[in-house]
Amino acid sequence: MTFAVALAASCPASGAATSDWPQWRGPARNGVTPEHSGWPQGWPPKRLWGKNVGLGCTSPILAGGRIYVMGWHGRPDRRRNPVGSDVVYCIDALTGKEVWKQTYRSRYQPRTRAGDLGQYGGPNSTPAFDPQTQRLYTLSSDGDFRCWDTARKGKRLWSMNLHDKYRVKRRPNVGGGVRDFGFTSSPLILGDRVVVEVGADNGTVIAFDKKTGAEGWRSALKGAAGHTSGPVTLTVDGTPCLATLTLRKLVVMRLDKGHEGRTIAEYPRQTDCGCNLAAPAVSGSAVVLTSAYNRKSTSLIEISPTGARRKWRARDYSLVCTPVIHKGLVFTVDRWAKCLDLATGKLKWRGGSFSHGSCLATGDDKVIVFGRGRLVLLDPAKNRYHELGRVNGIVRDACYPHILLANGIICCKDKSGNIVCFSVRR
Repeated sequence: MTFAVALAASCPASGAATSDWPQWRGPARNGVTPEHSGWPQGWPPKRLWGKNVGLGCTSPILAGGRIYVMGWHGRPDRRRNPVGSDVVYCIDALTGKEVWKQTYRSRYQPRTRAGDLGQYGGPNSTPAFDPQTQRLYTLSSDGDFRCWDTARKGKRLWSMNLHDKYRVKRRPNVGGGVRDFGFTSSPLILGDRVVVEVGADNGTVIAFDKKTGAEGWRSALKGAAGHTSGPVTLTVDGTPCLATLTLRKLVVMRLDKGHEGRTIAEYPRQTDCGCNLAAPAVSGSAVVLTSAYNRKSTSLIEISPTGARRKWRARDYSLVCTPVIHKGLVFTVDRWAKCLDLATGKLKWRGGSFSHGSCLATGDDKVIVFGRGRLVLLDPAKNRYHELGRVNGIVRDACYPHILLANGIICCKDKSGNIVCFSVRR
């Protein structure tokens, strides 16, 4: 399968109808859905169900009317790092009924864990669903990379441990002390491959055959991975590429046949405590980067075949939320919901009270924000922070997992594994 066909299959055009959210940040991996928000009849949305699926900052996805999500079960203990179980769930999206689940032994935290031990535990990577094969790909924080057949109640088809296979080292100190939160990259399906930021000495990014798990290609870039939720695709001067934010820099590499993994551009972005957490957001051949700590800024980086250059830098930033770019605007969440102008970086508005969270843009040009247990519908056309609807008290813990909207269903989750689904349809 050619890259162009693969990208069309995994990333439908923004005007196309879709009822699925098959990977981290949705059908095009950008936090934008062609679905409408449900405003005004569907707001406030109707609560459908809620349950706990185990610890972890992994986000839920929705495909074929089913929610796929992971969680760790056991007795958390940051001193001993106990072995418990990662559970992969398949749940009916409308009723919350468990369709099937698969379980395997896994550590509470990765074997390389370092720093902030009280702030995380369980899987952080978001599953990816392949509509062509009905297979699901998951990655634990300790490197258990697995392929499941959803048509056969989650039968395991292949698996490997990335730590064991590639001898991945603990991330180095890049300022502020050592931090290592394990594997956080969410698998990206591209044609016949599934791509993961591994962080190995012989390849930072590695592509695997999605049917067998056999290695396909490695990036020319070598060394430690970042702590983001994984790489994203873009096109640079007609060439299909991949952008990833590593521990020290943004790297853009080629994806065209015969040149897979070859670096074409780099841009330094090193944040204290290894906290390059928000992933790159793409608009055309430009990339929006944001982070906190010693950086505390958002930048637009223009990529060309000869390198990368910064177009603008803004003071507003996000620690956790990857920016959502929609119709010339950049939306993000950190304490407040914020809107920047994509062309200039100028702050257009900010408001609300969300702490850390996530957001998405809809086909009817609304923005849905989730944070501090609140779900809010915004109308950015007002050129100010303007709420249309709100639901409070959804969950109690940190809202690191990304929200989704698919088939009229909004799904919210916190890091303790409390998951709640709403309907914006009557």
